[in-house]
This record gives sequence, structure tokens and C-alpha cells, in this order.
Amino acid sequence: MSSSPALQALTLKPSPLITGTILSFYLALTLPLPLLAHQTQAPIPAWLLAMALGIGSLILWGTLSYRVELNSQGMAIIYPAWIPDFLRRQWSVQWSEVTGIQPRGTSQGGLVYYLVTTSGMAYLLPMRVAGFSQMLRFIHAQTGLDTDLIRPLAQPWMYGLLALFTAFLASVDLWVILGFG
Repeated sequence: MSSSPALQALTLKPSPLITGTILSFYLALTLPLPLLAHQTQAPIPAWLLAMALGIGSLILWGTLSYRVELNSQGMAIIYPAWIPDFLRRQWSVQWSEVTGIQPRGTSQGGLVYYLVTTSGMAYLLPMRVAGFSQMLRFIHAQTGLDTDLIRPLAQPWMYGLLALFTAFLASVDLWVILGFG
């Protein structure tokens, strides 16, 4: 295990492409629902549906508001204080406890990676941060572990494609809502 005191502390946040796309997709899917509920006289009042969707958007925004902090002592995933405990997936680990990096398959066929500790605990590496390669270099410098084969779960082009389809969905929503459809 090597320790590199020359490294500056590093704080990373989720990629704006990813968070923006996910939030936009949620809004494109849900914003028309209160209008449709009103027009179809659904049993759920439109204002109640709008409130529930607003709370849902806050929860989604909150879960995307974490930050990754790396320093010479260790790594931590931290959420803002306003996020309720049941939504937080915070953790922290000291570099001296990290013994390896373990890949695990996802149900969709992808790979995620975990930092494994001396106690057998496994901490999921954040895969959607801006500066992912910078984070891997930091981990390698602090632990000496090989991070060369680790790749992000989803490539930026995938989120770019989702953003394009989200824009198309939102434009169709707007077209229908404004009465052109």
C-alpha cells in the first residue's frame, strides 16, 4: 500500500450530463400527468398528483446530489443534510483498510466495482461522477491497487442518446398539451 501525501484532496460530483438527463427524463415523463388527470377527471385530484410528482422530483434530485470526497486518509460518499436518512447511501472508508477492488456483475449484464476492506465490507465505487478517471488515479495512488481495467458503468454517449430521446419526448408532450396533436 502506498501513500502519496503530494495528492490534493479531491471532491467530485455526479456528471451534469447524467444528472441533467435523468432529471429531464423524469420531468418529461411526469409533467403531463396532472394535466391529463384534470382533463380525464381522474379519481386523484390534479393538485395532489402534482404535489406527489414535485416530492418525487425533490427525492430524485436529492439522490443525485451526493459528492465523493477523497483525501490522504480515505474516501467518502456524502449527501446534503436535507436528504432524509432512509435515502442516504453514505459511507466512508480509510485507505489503510482497503485490500482490493472486486468486480461484480449487474442483473443487466454490466460490471460494477467495490472497494473491499480487511473486515470484508464492500463499498460500491461511484460510477457516474464527473472526473471518474481522476478518482481512479487517486485510488491507485493511495492504495497501489490496479485500476486500469475499471470502466464506468455507462458511457457518456448513452446518456447523450437518452437526452436526445428525452428532448423528443418533451417536445411531443408540449405539442399535445398545446393542442396541436
